Amino acid sequence: MDLLSRGRTRVEFERFVSDHGKQLLRTGYLITWDILEAEDLVQECLLRVARRWPKVRAMAHPHAYAQRVLVNLAFDESPKRARRRHELAEHHSPAFERPDAARSFAGSAQIEARDELREILAALPKRQRAMVVLRYFADLSEAQTAQALDCSVGTVKSTTSRAIERLRTVITTEAEPAPTADDEGGTGS
Repeated sequence: MDLLSRGRTRVEFERFVSDHGKQLLRTGYLITWDILEAEDLVQECLLRVARRWPKVRAMAHPHAYAQRVLVNLAFDESPKRARRRHELAEHHSPAFERPDAARSFAGSAQIEARDELREILAALPKRQRAMVVLRYFADLSEAQTAQALDCSVGTVKSTTSRAIERLRTVITTEAEPAPTADDEGGTGS
């Protein structure tokens, strides 16, 4: 069944995908930290948007609607994705892994920073992580974030504030050096 059989409707939807697909993928990736999951989420999101395209295109902000669908899918499907990820991990192939030798010296710093960011953001609950991703990585306003997450602007402000404070705590804790004998009151002699 062709969801967008009419030519003009199809062209409008394809333009929408072209204009917003990368941003949706980036948002999905930052929420899940798994590019394959993000691609699946975006595909499902766009399928749902396509099914309602005549109504969605008439909305003031179709992209905000699509982001909301994407975030809801990420939240609703996370137990299923975790199970699938576990099943795939049991059957993974070393051929798909990136060999360490392929990493350049300059690229390794970026990879380490990305891994650190992933770990830090993973310390946040899903909703807080989504707020941070939409506000600071997708660069949405508080109102746009509220619309995407179907909550009030006040909720965005308070949840984002708690998330930032939690991130500061995690970063500070990780940055503190390990205690030495001198720090623990040792005599040093």
